[in-house]
Amino acid sequence: MSPRKIPKLLGMNSDALVDSARTAVATLASLLLAKALKFPEYYWAPISTIIIMQSSIQPFQGAWQRFVGTALGATLGAVIATYVGLSALVYAVGIFVCGIFAAFSRAWSAYRVAAITFSIVVLISRGPAWVFAWHRFLEVSLGIAVALIALLVSQPKKKIAKQA
Repeated sequence: MSPRKIPKLLGMNSDALVDSARTAVATLASLLLAKALKFPEYYWAPISTIIIMQSSIQPFQGAWQRFVGTALGATLGAVIATYVGLSALVYAVGIFVCGIFAAFSRAWSAYRVAAITFSIVVLISRGPAWVFAWHRFLEVSLGIAVALIALLVSQPKKKIAKQA
């Protein structure tokens, strides 16, 4: 049986099969790299890879949003957790400030990720907040990098440009 007939036999088009395989390989690479680097919350790398590769927006735009948002949220979360402390009001102000920073840095689209990362850092960090925030940033950045490399290697430049 021809490899081109397999997707049809399964009731799908070949693009879905290729996209699923590409995402699986990139996610595996991201997972193995994060584990090899002994990242404590290694699962954020493959999650980030999936988010970038399966986003409904252009991959480079999504990667930039996630990178900037993670940097903003992790930094602000570490500052708040280290120097201010946490209460419900401080948490709400931190979410507000994430939005202000995102708008000020002309990266409003990164606000959602900044607020999520801020929440993760201040609400569940174990040990020193700066260390936890740094690990979060590295894990997400690794996932982003693997996704972008996988997309650049596996997709024709014309197809990536069309997604823009």
